[in-house]
Amino acid sequence: MFHHTRDAIEAHLTIVFTALAVSREVQARSGLAIRNVIRQLRPLRSATIAINGTEQTFTPEIPDAEQAILDALERS
Repeated sequence: MFHHTRDAIEAHLTIVFTALAVSREVQARSGLAIRNVIRQLRPLRSATIAINGTEQTFTPEIPDAEQAILDALERS
C-alpha cells in the first residue's frame, strides 16, 4: 500500500473490505469459489456498434451453466 495520508489509507481499506464482502456474497449465492465465477462469466460480453448514427447492441449468448450463476446472483 503506497498511501501516505490517513484519508487515502482509509479509502483504500474501505474499497478492499467492500470487495471482500461482495466476493463473499457472490460465493454464498452461487455456491462456487469466486475464481470459478470470474472464469465462467468473464467471456460474456456485449457489443455496441454505431454506424451512420444508428446504434446496435449485441448481447452474448449465455450458456445454461453461466445463466444458472447469473440467476443465483439476482435473487435477494
